Amino acid sequence: MATFVLVPGMCHGGWTFEPLARRLREHGHQAYPLTLTGLGARAHLLTSTVNLETHIQDVVNTLLDEQIEDAVLVAHSYGGMVTTGVADRVPDRVDSLVYVDALVPGDGDSCWSLVPAEREWYLESGETGYAVPPLPFFDPRATAHPLASLIQRLRLTGDGDLARFRRRDYVYATGWDGESPFESLREQLLADPLWTVHDVDSRHNVMRDAPDILLKILLDSV
Repeated sequence: MATFVLVPGMCHGGWTFEPLARRLREHGHQAYPLTLTGLGARAHLLTSTVNLETHIQDVVNTLLDEQIEDAVLVAHSYGGMVTTGVADRVPDRVDSLVYVDALVPGDGDSCWSLVPAEREWYLESGETGYAVPPLPFFDPRATAHPLASLIQRLRLTGDGDLARFRRRDYVYATGWDGESPFESLREQLLADPLWTVHDVDSRHNVMRDAPDILLKILLDSV
């Protein structure tokens, strides 16, 4: 039995992973689809101080509170910033990593630095000045995302070596309209024998558009 901890992307809550979580449980695994501070059902907690470290601590606290010691961290999009930080903070509680069309940052990286094409969107912070609105085509449940979490640089306190974990999978969505912001990352990981890269015929929201394939990848990873 594996324990999956599922971290959503920008503007999304645990609901984006809930259908997948139910299917993982049907296969005998544990699954925790998380909602990060200031998002989804926790949108009432959104303030100017919610940042990347807040979200890393959200996940770390879940691992500690639930006494999880063998987590398969599954991250979508922005969630890759979070799970990389979590793996650095509590490596003894992480078994493996799955990045679903997600960022794989290094020390000092941020969403701002890694995805410069999205900066115009990030700065559309509306009336509050610290919350980035969801894009029009997002699910109606999507909520504003804390700007500070996109600008803050990830600081790795350990050696940042993901090779210590049992397995590292990257799910690359091939169905973007135009060039994927993760194309160069895919090429980099394909050349690294420590990574397994899966090309999936899907748009960015792989959980919605290719759930069966994603489920198989997760089951095969354990």
